[in-house]
Amino acid sequence: MTYILAIDQGTTSTRSMVFDGDMSVVASEQQEFIQHFPKSGWVEHDPNDLWDSTLATCRGAMDKADVQASQIAAIGITNQRETVLVWDKHTGVPIYNAVVWQDRRTADLCRVLRDAGHEAMIVERTGLLIDPYFSSTKLKWVLDHVDGARDRAAKGDLLFGTVDSFLIWKMTGGAAHVTDATNAARTMLYDIRKGRWSKTICDLLDIPMQMLPEVQDCAADFGHTTPDLFGASIPICGVAGDQQAATLGQACFEPGMMKSTYGTGCFALLNTGDVPVTSKNRLLTTIAYQLNGKPTYALEGSIFIAGAVVQWLRDGLQIIDNAAETQELAKQADPHQNVVLVPAFVGLGAPYWNADCRGAAFGLTRGTGPAEMAKAALESVGYQTRDLLDAMSADWQATGVAPTLRVDGGMTASDWTMQFLSDIIGAPVDRPKVHETTAVGVAWLAGMHVGVYPDQATFAALWACDTKFEPHMDEAQRQDKYAAWKRAVEATLSF
Repeated sequence: MTYILAIDQGTTSTRSMVFDGDMSVVASEQQEFIQHFPKSGWVEHDPNDLWDSTLATCRGAMDKADVQASQIAAIGITNQRETVLVWDKHTGVPIYNAVVWQDRRTADLCRVLRDAGHEAMIVERTGLLIDPYFSSTKLKWVLDHVDGARDRAAKGDLLFGTVDSFLIWKMTGGAAHVTDATNAARTMLYDIRKGRWSKTICDLLDIPMQMLPEVQDCAADFGHTTPDLFGASIPICGVAGDQQAATLGQACFEPGMMKSTYGTGCFALLNTGDVPVTSKNRLLTTIAYQLNGKPTYALEGSIFIAGAVVQWLRDGLQIIDNAAETQELAKQADPHQNVVLVPAFVGLGAPYWNADCRGAAFGLTRGTGPAEMAKAALESVGYQTRDLLDAMSADWQATGVAPTLRVDGGMTASDWTMQFLSDIIGAPVDRPKVHETTAVGVAWLAGMHVGVYPDQATFAALWACDTKFEPHMDEAQRQDKYAAWKRAVEATLSF
């Protein structure tokens, strides 16, 4: 039999999955790693944790499946996007920790760039707003603050990459310094219309272009693993950033189709076809996927805190022991208390884009307890999604937004949360039979490239819904609750 190995390198854990020829999961292995918070608003990973957890989970999944490297036709990699790594070209040793997409240390630099009038140019080329979220200012920070980094970069001794690039470089023994168009599109250094790195932006940020990886399609020949890693060399043939991989896994191939992924953050992507739509509502224009040299574009709304709000209930407030408890607590909450939580722990993403504001709770009473806080936390995810969908509807008027939202990610396991989501957006929410759509998407890319999996149309026809959540909330209640959310956000931004 022929298998595909999918690597899903995420923000809090790495998971590897072995898929068989029918795209069914044979085995899976997952490993969490430590999050580092050296200062307020700073988030880092140890690059060795990213690499070690990738190797360990790949080997673990292969062992569970009783599959040898010679039976694996290809590897697909999906990854946390925007996270920055810089390493020595000759030794592979990183010069600093990975600076994670959630990190806000470059907020002041971003403000300087905006005040200097550079945002219009950057939006035109990259489709992105100037924000610490993206890779470019993080990369500049590393070059500016690590001793000797600028000199080494100028001499061609340092390489930059997002997590996919770093993993591929390590897996190929330094033979391949590459990325795909979806990851490149999230760096704020890549011209998504011309399909190349922007010299103008690199010059503006003083980033040597020789540091940057070669950009390829999502399904391409990215290199071969060295035989010592898994017992035989395996080709790497599929790469996509995690949200784009989920878009593929949800088979959102037609303009107007939309998916929303609920992991650490929440990310909604709307397929806009071969036209990059410039948002008037502070959404992002990005590449959904690129096949055969042709990019398909998307509007994206990014929420920084989704599943992370449940982690906060567990680790910060310590009112739950595991995520599953939030659903039962939410059911027990006092229906007469309207507690609103704005989880701006690392600022607010789309459509507000405020890096400086921080979280707040409104409507607290003496009777507010763990149940009410859990309910408010889960509801905050629905409210933020409504913000995104309203903005997308305003921006995308060519064929209209699809009336149904396809969802995936860890939080979708909560029926209570998905029902509230359907209620607050006033539209059906479809949860697929295969929940791990991110891994499925990148497995399909790799398998399709080597002829193991079917073409795009056949793959789309295989998508199946597991549960459809229909809205039941009264319209007046829906509008009242959403109006309270908007007031809470306004107050949080003002503070």
